[in-house]
Amino acid sequence: MYIVREIFYLQFGRYKDAKVLIDEATQGGLFPQTTGNRVLTDFTGESYRLIFESSYAALADFEKELAKDMGAADWKGWYEKFKVLVRHSEREILKQIS
Repeated sequence: MYIVREIFYLQFGRYKDAKVLIDEATQGGLFPQTTGNRVLTDFTGESYRLIFESSYAALADFEKELAKDMGAADWKGWYEKFKVLVRHSEREILKQIS
């Protein structure tokens, strides 16, 4: 099992704007439809992070889902609105060992 975390560091004061877009994406089915999907925010540490977490049986499943999602017109339009709220981002791919 692989856990993928897309971590977005938001601009100061833009959390509420990002939350509106997250709700829009969730209702519109724009996030991967895999088991273990979660959207998290920080409670400690560096402020104003949004973390999208998904689980995949294999890395090939992640790559397939990524290509499908990023190629969709609805995703592209949503992401254009979202990325202006972001200072920077990073991706973690973790392998669950137990």
